[in-house]
Parts: sequence; structure tokens; C-alpha cells
Amino acid sequence: MPTSYQTPGVYVEEVSMGTRPIAAAGASTAALVGIAPDAGAHLNEPFACNSWSQFVREFAPEGSATTALAHAVFGFFMNGGSRCYVLNLGKGGSIAGDPRKRTGLYALEAIDEVAIVAAPGYTGISDYEALLSHCEGLGDRVAILDAPLEVDNVDALKKVGTASAPAGPAGDEAKKEDAKKADGKGMRPRNSDRGFGALYFPWIVARDPLDPGADPKNIPPSGHMAGIYARTDATRGVHKAPANEVVRGAVGLSYRVARAEQGELNSAGVNCIRFFPDAGIRVWGARTLAEEASEWRYVNVRRLFNVIEESIARGTRWTVFEPNDFSLWQAVTRDVGAFLTLLWRDGALVGSTPAQAFFVKCDAETNPPEVVDAGRLVIEVGVAPVKPAEFIIFRIGQWSGGSEVETAA
Repeated sequence: MPTSYQTPGVYVEEVSMGTRPIAAAGASTAALVGIAPDAGAHLNEPFACNSWSQFVREFAPEGSATTALAHAVFGFFMNGGSRCYVLNLGKGGSIAGDPRKRTGLYALEAIDEVAIVAAPGYTGISDYEALLSHCEGLGDRVAILDAPLEVDNVDALKKVGTASAPAGPAGDEAKKEDAKKADGKGMRPRNSDRGFGALYFPWIVARDPLDPGADPKNIPPSGHMAGIYARTDATRGVHKAPANEVVRGAVGLSYRVARAEQGELNSAGVNCIRFFPDAGIRVWGARTLAEEASEWRYVNVRRLFNVIEESIARGTRWTVFEPNDFSLWQAVTRDVGAFLTLLWRDGALVGSTPAQAFFVKCDAETNPPEVVDAGRLVIEVGVAPVKPAEFIIFRIGQWSGGSEVETAA
């Protein structure tokens, strides 16, 4: 744009007059962690896979034995996933990893694309802690946790366990035993106050993708669940609870959860996978590991907020170093409001009007002179997320009918 006009004539200038659209951040990319069939392939290097055949080429040479990680990747793509990062820990590797060497979960910290993390078959209390701490620390992803395979008493899943094994590769054998029996009192992970983890029980029975002729066996469900998360995101949206969905590839369950048992487990934040004679094997829970009275107790609410927070952070990056004045406040309010209006129209927010579904406040009240002098721009955003209809209640009673009696003519 010229700074001065000296020659008579017509000048055309391009100016921005509309909103800067905020695109919704992706929430379906998973990171699957474990031991690959080729234990030395891409060791501790997150590798992006877009198909099962790509995983086979990179991690499963012909004749290799199927691992829990391979089952998880296969289940992820079968259930609707389209992109995942595979993190091969190798034999003796620990998911907790070494922060100095960037191994284990530390290798995933730099990958912003990851929104779901699962370590199929890692069911020790120390493994749960590593996964939950990773997701809580970054704040932009959720952990899908597998319950132990051997559960003598489902009441143990309602009690938080304590780890007796040391962290790191040296404690792996002890952790395996710890995963089976915990401390004799509890097998459940600790609470995640803001709902960054979800636990699923029981394991499913599925066929071997690398040896289709072999008998089906018990496998951890977290990889399949990550695929169901992705499938629900694509077909309905991240605001839809990933529950009442068919588990593709599952031909059985390691344990049949009874209706009464599920009532107790659901209250404890344990999501059950159940078999229904008329509907097949379905996910029948959408709780996080937050307390039952917490506002973060539903998986879809936690993930929706992850998307909103990540989207706004990315979409308003242009505001950094802009003059902190009324014009900037108006622009931010306009852009964020337009993004939330789209979410409301998609059914992600509750309310008959946008004003009932959300608010955006960025003005002199949120940005007084002392805040502006400190180099800060404060925007207050409130949203009303939809929550799943978890309990459907029909009130049915007898009715005597009309008072008039019709007679034949």
C-alpha cells in the first residue's frame, strides 16, 4: 500500500474487513504405544501411519509374532481411525521413558497433532500414572486405559490401586504381576480431576490380523476404542459421546458384565464393553476418571473442550504483538464468537440461541490499564456443552381410558 498519493488517478487497495476464520482442531489422531512385532523398528521414534498395510511394512516383517500394539493398530483402523502415530518402545522399554533421552511418552510431547494416547496392555498402576500425567501435563490429549485382563473380583476396579513395582525397565516383570493382582485391594487408576483419562473393561476377543487362521484371543480394547473415538468424530462430531457404538473386529469378551455390576462400575468411572443378543458387542459407557460429581465426568465434554481450547489458541495467534486496544478486543470477540456459533449450529452446545450457548467477553473490564501494561490480553469465554443422555427413563402407568362408552347403533 502506498504511503502517499502524488499522481492523480484511481488507487485500489485491499483491506481485510471480515473475520479471520478459526478452524476446528483435529481430535482423532491417536498415539499407540507398545512393543512392535519388529522390536527394533523405529525405536522410540513416533512414526505416522495412515493405514494397516503401512504398519505391516514398517513394523511387522513376515513371520513375526503379533503383539498387543499390532492388535491395537489393526483395531484402530478397522473401527474408523485414519491416522495414528506408532511409538515402538522395544523389548524392555518403559512407557514412562527418560526425559533426557526423549524416550517413552516423552517422545510424544513435541507432536501437537496427537489428541488420543493409548498403551495397549499396559495395566500396571505405575503405567496408568505415566499416561495420566502425560495427558494432564500437556492438556491437549486424553488417555485411553485398559483394565487388567485378570480381574477376580470386579469390586477391585472400583478401588484405586497402589504400585509396588519400581518405574523403568528394571521393574517390568514386577509391574506385570502388579497389573494382574495390583496390591490385592484395588486395580483402578487414580482420579483425574479434569477428566484426562478413561478406563475400559473388559478385554475383547479378536482374531490375529497377522495370522488369520489362529484361534481368537484376548486383547486389550484401547486401540479399538481409539478408532471408535475417531469414527464418532467423523460421523457425528467430537461432542457425541463415543458410546453405544459397535466394536468392530470383536468376536467375544473376556468377561460378561452383568447389568447390576455395570451400575457400580459406571459410578466408579469404569466404562464397560458389553454383549447384547440383539445388538452385538458395544461400548456401554462414556465416563472419564473424574469424580462422579465433576463437570468433567464425560469423555465427550473433556474432548470438546480440548478442541475448543486448541482451536482458539491456534486461530488467534495473529493477535500476538498487535496493539492492545479496542479494535483488537472487537476483532477477537468477533472471531471467537463466529467459531463458537458454528459449534452451536453443529449441535455441540446447548441453547436455542447462540446467546444461551456461549459468551465471549473482551473489553475494558477484562483488560484494565494494569493488565494492558503487563502485556496481557484477557478474553473470557463460557460455553454450555451438550452432555450425553446416559439414563433414559420412561414413566409408564395404567390408564383407565375415556369415560364415555360407545354403543352400537
